[in-house]
Amino acid sequence: MARIRRLRVTLDLPSLRTITIVDTPGMNTVTAANERAARSMLFGSGDEDDRAQAMIYVLRYVQKFDDTTLAEFRGLTDACGMSCVNTLAVLGQVDRRGDEGDPWPTARRLAAKGYADLRTSVFDVVPVIGLLAETARARPLDAEDAAALAALAGLDEDDLEDYLLDLDDFRSAPELPVPAEVRHRLVERLHRYGITSAVEAVRATGTADPGALAAHLLERSGYSSAGRAATGSVAAGIAHFARRADQLKALDALTRLRAIARTPALGADRATLDALAAQLDENRPIATSLGGLRIFTAAEALGRGTLVLNEEMTAELLRLARHDEPAEQLGLSPGASPAEIAAAATAASMRWRTLAMMSEGRTGGHRARDVLTVLEDLVSAALDEVALEKAARDGAAREGLAGAGGGEPLPPVRVDPAAIEALRASPMVPADDRRALELLLAGAELATQLGAPPGAPRAEVAGYAAALGARFRTLTHRPLSLRQRRAAETLCEAYETIWAHYSS
Repeated sequence: MARIRRLRVTLDLPSLRTITIVDTPGMNTVTAANERAARSMLFGSGDEDDRAQAMIYVLRYVQKFDDTTLAEFRGLTDACGMSCVNTLAVLGQVDRRGDEGDPWPTARRLAAKGYADLRTSVFDVVPVIGLLAETARARPLDAEDAAALAALAGLDEDDLEDYLLDLDDFRSAPELPVPAEVRHRLVERLHRYGITSAVEAVRATGTADPGALAAHLLERSGYSSAGRAATGSVAAGIAHFARRADQLKALDALTRLRAIARTPALGADRATLDALAAQLDENRPIATSLGGLRIFTAAEALGRGTLVLNEEMTAELLRLARHDEPAEQLGLSPGASPAEIAAAATAASMRWRTLAMMSEGRTGGHRARDVLTVLEDLVSAALDEVALEKAARDGAAREGLAGAGGGEPLPPVRVDPAAIEALRASPMVPADDRRALELLLAGAELATQLGAPPGAPRAEVAGYAAALGARFRTLTHRPLSLRQRRAAETLCEAYETIWAHYSS
């Protein structure tokens, strides 16, 4: 065994086609060699390319996360270069509490509390019964096992419960209608909760089909109980890492390059490494121009304490890091409309813009501007969808059907025509934005001024205003004349005021 460095195992599972999972010896294990192997895989080493881009940290089920456990976990993730974007904490063996028939309510409460304590260090904290997941996915029950479970299901419920209180008694009791070697195997592969759960399934369905039992055990294991949700299970966490694989690799590459830049050197080599370090600085374009890393770098800064946020903005940033769909990233329901998405992103961008301005020139200000850029991108994308919806409604509006939107026309907003015309004249203003300015000047009511159908409901008008406010806010960062910049800023304030007034 001393000559075996690693063992590669393949498993025919679709979820493993884009990722490689390495099971390292635990940190602080009994031998120095084991611990060195684990650290090499996590931190990388000087003579090999192995290095993890994400970490799944498995810990045995605990009653609570005490201060020592939390401090050790944060220390480990910091040392590994991991953060809340690439670390998943898994609570294993959640079924091993003998005082609860159903371990899941307590396990989920503990996981939720763990995430609340560790949210700046982990993507999620999830509970799982690994033994049941392994049995369901890698070595499913055969016909003999299923027949044994069917025989146990025929016993009196209280009698079977008494036998399972002591697994040694369950294995050795001569009067049970299942061979002892099969009972040994069931304990090895299911343990107490798994046997009880499988027997309940047989009693409920009246059948002991191995395929159905495997599906039932997988669901009870908690491995993928969240389905397609972005969070809540081991499967969801792995899927998240797989979707973000390219970004995680880029993040790891930047980390490695920064380590190289810190290498001791003299003379011309030192000058070269210093130039590399300057380019790799977190506040330089090579990092911030990689759009997919903006939220990652902000989340890492939050974990390190270089980005200080209140509770509301912390929750906003972590939602952006944990989810992929715009509605979920903004805390909206999955069916939120583009206008609602634009409005929510606009409201959030106001907070982040204020923080970026207050922290200008500091790391926190740079990271706040990263988040602001992401939010403005969300607004722009939502605005494009709003425009498509508007185009689809325009035909109906021209036929006199737009009044079906419901509601009296809202009074138009007053604008300075000369300032708007000056802004329209700038070559920095895209054609779509010039068209929006034309509508603002020509509209007879507020809805048409914003490009919405005549008589549009108040909430829809607010959504259009939010989207336009965010769109024109990006214009203020472009090289405009003083008069044009003031016109753009006044216009943004007007749009944001409309949104604030009509969204409530």
